[in-house]
Amino acid sequence: MTPTTPDPQRDLPGRTMAREMAEQPAVLRRILDEGAPRIREVAREVAARKPRFVLLTARGTSDNAALYAKYLLEIRLGLPCGLTSMSTTTAYGARPDLTDVLVITVSQSGGSPDLVASTRAAREAGALTLAVTNNPDSPLAAVSEYHIDVMAGEEKALPATKTYTASLLALYLFVEGLRGGDGAPAKALPDLAEQLLARQDEVRALAARYRFAERMVITSRGYGYPTAKEAALKLMETSYIPALSYSGADLLHGPLAMVDNVSPVIAVVTDGKGGAALQPVLDRLRGRGADLVVIGPTSQVEQASAGFVLPTEGVAEEVQPILEIIPLQLLAYEVTIARGQDPDAPRALAKVTETH
Repeated sequence: MTPTTPDPQRDLPGRTMAREMAEQPAVLRRILDEGAPRIREVAREVAARKPRFVLLTARGTSDNAALYAKYLLEIRLGLPCGLTSMSTTTAYGARPDLTDVLVITVSQSGGSPDLVASTRAAREAGALTLAVTNNPDSPLAAVSEYHIDVMAGEEKALPATKTYTASLLALYLFVEGLRGGDGAPAKALPDLAEQLLARQDEVRALAARYRFAERMVITSRGYGYPTAKEAALKLMETSYIPALSYSGADLLHGPLAMVDNVSPVIAVVTDGKGGAALQPVLDRLRGRGADLVVIGPTSQVEQASAGFVLPTEGVAEEVQPILEIIPLQLLAYEVTIARGQDPDAPRALAKVTETH
């Protein structure tokens, strides 16, 4: 038997999460090179059915991906959308008329019983059902009329990283397919994702600000709002810091009162209309002396206490969330390591959450 050389990195905390974050450029390329034709085919078939309304169903990280799809569908297609409350079906037994409604269920594993049950009920109620998962052999894919594989490969770390960006890209390509687009704005994403991952030292320096944080606020508007929600989730599930996410508009309606000069605020500033809509919120935060960190274009980072510059020049606003989340994933990882915890194994969590 040939002896193997011990891997000095084997027992380091967060090694699995770090490896999966690093796989994201390759996953994005795989979707663009191998998955896009099937996504376009599904989009053509769905478009031919002319759905009048879209309902999006998901939990956790996938719920944030579904929210991104809601923005895409309403802005790019003018198609009204809603986020479902699954308990109306699974707990209360409601059976709404879903004739001509497209129900998109987003799930990394495709195994949560409530997602499967609500999708089955939607199909029985007349809906056109589409599952977007990382598991084409899942129960959710089996009960759905259509399926899109996000092709991320097995994800072992409990915090979802590569499946999130893969879901965003798959949903973007699907919506572009519905409108007859070719998804060209996504072509540059794999290379840009590689550039972002290479800047981990910048994120590590930023993480030092939050090592002893007792609370954080993350805000954005427009396409960036799902990023704010996903970043908050990543920070909470890895570092256990209470991280509150708000639309910038909602932040001004009350929660702004809790912000002071010792309360860290992260603003995700999308370069485009969403960022412009967030500007009054940034002005108010600066006026309150908030410890404001900006993830966004150079012009916004220069006006904050600190930040991380995103390569947004020439990048369409609707695909920027696929890049925005990467430094925030790295931030959650680095903050958790700095606090002496293991981001691979958050307490009390399982990879597949079996809600009913």
